[in-house]
Amino acid sequence: MLTAEGCRRRRQRLLEQLSPAYPLVLADPIHLRYLAGYHVEAINQHADFGGLLVLTPDGECHLYHDSRLPATTAHADRIEEVVWYDGKSPGQGPRRLLFEPIIRRWGNRVHDLLPDPMAIQVHQAIAALRRCKDEDELTLIQQCLRASEVGHAWACRNLRVGLSELEIYNGLTSAIYQFLGQWAVVYGDFVVSRGGKRGGPPGLYRLQDSDAFILDYSVVLYGYRSDCTNTLICGNVTPRHTALFSACLEALQAGEAVLRAGVTGQQVYAAVHEAFRRRGLEAYFTTHAGHGLGLMHPEPPFFVPHSSEPLQVGDVVTLEPGLYCDDVGMRFEHVYRITENGCQRLSYHELRLQCASVSY
Repeated sequence: MLTAEGCRRRRQRLLEQLSPAYPLVLADPIHLRYLAGYHVEAINQHADFGGLLVLTPDGECHLYHDSRLPATTAHADRIEEVVWYDGKSPGQGPRRLLFEPIIRRWGNRVHDLLPDPMAIQVHQAIAALRRCKDEDELTLIQQCLRASEVGHAWACRNLRVGLSELEIYNGLTSAIYQFLGQWAVVYGDFVVSRGGKRGGPPGLYRLQDSDAFILDYSVVLYGYRSDCTNTLICGNVTPRHTALFSACLEALQAGEAVLRAGVTGQQVYAAVHEAFRRRGLEAYFTTHAGHGLGLMHPEPPFFVPHSSEPLQVGDVVTLEPGLYCDDVGMRFEHVYRITENGCQRLSYHELRLQCASVSY
């Protein structure tokens, strides 16, 4: 989870940038996670009812949350539970109005709700700050990556003809839960690429010989996430599979070669696209080449043809080259941190076709 010091520093940077003359009242769950480490797991029955964060101009932080939510590990100077329903008396009116008295107490505004005059400024300021990941944020992302690698390793060992997509998902998530010692969100693509399909939730389709299974998923802990992709061939690996695999790895290496601060998203995309063009495969490269990663998926920067925004030191990004032909699709993805000297790869899952000895 995030540290108290990390949250305090992020709040201080926000206040320095905005210089508010009055308390800031924030309700966006992303902002509460980023500035106070306040997160409610999606599996909790009360997850739809969050909290309210108040930042005073002198740096004090007050957090208010529904008392029905589990004990929070958030970081604030004052944390107050607000009772809507105590299990003994009826709920106090519509639950969505729980924080209305608190909002009135702090000026009758919520500054990150879009109707507020300050909302655009607040969202833009926090989005800009979020680009450079702090060490406690990076630690959480790396925990998610280690868990993702466990899932990919399980799939490499267990994928076989006859298993359904849903059975693969169940086995993979069980391995992740055992590794973490806790439940976590595991979402993404767990499907065989067939009939133009290149993503989606797992279904009852049972794998057949030479099927290409796209395994592109994230593990989410306290709101932060990984995003790692491999494509595994079930049974016989054909020369066609091997050729596409080799092209994707070459494109990944081309993208890596230009990953550094100051390079624009469109330049990264162009490097990946050019690698495919040299092999005459550019027509089958129909998606982005990667994106930023953190509390959202995706988030800036975006590796697409018209992205002029430069990479920054501290960005966490993915490279995600893929090819989608009429008969088969595949993609592969690693995660990187932009450093002063270039980039550092953060993910270590093996990129391989199941029956191939080649790894990257």
